[in-house]
Amino acid sequence: MAPCPPRGPRFALGRPGGETVFIVPMKKVAVIGGGWAGMAAAVTAARAGHRVTVFEAARTLGGRARALPLTLPDGREIVVDNGQHILIGAYAESLRLMRLVGVDPDQALLRLPLDLRFPDDTGLALPLGHPPWDALAGILRARGWSWGDRLSLLRAASGWRLGGFRCGPQISVAELCAPLSARLMHTFVEPLCVSALNTPASAASGAVFLRVLRDALFGGPGGSHLLLPRTDLGALFPQAAADWLLAHGHAVHLGWRVRALTPDAPAESTTWHVDGGEAFERIILAVSASDAAKASVEWSRHAAEPIASNLAKWAATAQALRFEAITTVYAVADAGLPRPMLALPSGPAWPAQFVFDRGRLGGPQGLLAFVVSASTGEREALQAQVVAQAHEQLGLRIRPLRSITEKRATFACTPGLRRPAMRIAPGLLACGDFIEGPYPATLEGAVRSGVAAGELP
Repeated sequence: MAPCPPRGPRFALGRPGGETVFIVPMKKVAVIGGGWAGMAAAVTAARAGHRVTVFEAARTLGGRARALPLTLPDGREIVVDNGQHILIGAYAESLRLMRLVGVDPDQALLRLPLDLRFPDDTGLALPLGHPPWDALAGILRARGWSWGDRLSLLRAASGWRLGGFRCGPQISVAELCAPLSARLMHTFVEPLCVSALNTPASAASGAVFLRVLRDALFGGPGGSHLLLPRTDLGALFPQAAADWLLAHGHAVHLGWRVRALTPDAPAESTTWHVDGGEAFERIILAVSASDAAKASVEWSRHAAEPIASNLAKWAATAQALRFEAITTVYAVADAGLPRPMLALPSGPAWPAQFVFDRGRLGGPQGLLAFVVSASTGEREALQAQVVAQAHEQLGLRIRPLRSITEKRATFACTPGLRRPAMRIAPGLLACGDFIEGPYPATLEGAVRSGVAAGELP
């Protein structure tokens, strides 16, 4: 098979024998933000032949998926993440880029079949196999489900598949799954929805939920597998990407907060100056939605038309997004878990939906991570509830070490949501998990957005 020509503007030169060689004009590209989306954009642009400079305001890379220090009771200091994350086998772009920058996913990630079982072993667990037969076998074998539960889920899944995993944009997950029993909603739909979309089923987008189901449960072999990081999220991709960029002659600046972005002229082909200095032909804004909106408003005040209007309109769309928090409670216990991850029955008094045994992921024995998606309330109150939940549901007495709340962890993935476009103005693009696209606010959504921006259409 002949290689595909690079995308974007290019010149075609003929070679003897009729072979055509495509040459992409090199551009100077600035990527503002060193999270997963930004580093994906930077690596993609660099591989396309462009000269890339990354500006990251923090002293560490990773954005909202970064490493943090944690002190154990014996005084040892280890590295954990600002929130426990799960990847799945369907994250094809994330896995591809990891390999490209020298990370071996088979070593860095623990691969397990999809397992949403609770501490009493009830719930869904898929066997190893090919879709859709693994999903069928898992549904038929699910413990704690009646035959009526199983058959209703199979009927619903068949209908979703026949419909191309599509539904109306205004339909919520709760409406989509209304034919299912209360048991299925509580033990399957709600845990899967809140883990994938970080939005309760009553308020989550049915269309996005179906896209996740399609790619995870009914996509290619291994798409539904859980991939649990054995290393911190910074090392898993962003830091490796920075090392790759530096080794290939590109620049990565840490501790540099870009405060001014000014265009040369309101033309179709615009050159932008970073902080009044170096000029770039492409700017890729890869920061959080709130930071991107705030910066766009500020930059619009110093830009001429029509760029000023473009910046203001884009910022208004980003500012209209609502956000959900995620809290991770790191704690030590006298014993570990029977599996690397357990689903937990959750409710008003029991906020955590999942718990991870970090000792089974290469960390110290007895270190657990409780995850509270779509969390509300004060951090100290959540922590106290998690302590009670661990004792009641796991029979464990835990000692909290650190509770981390990302108040704007993800956008609320609601029906009919309008998300900001990738293009902001001539020469100015944006990427991130909140940018218009088919995925919810996940690492894969961020990476895919970064790749699309880095291809520089």
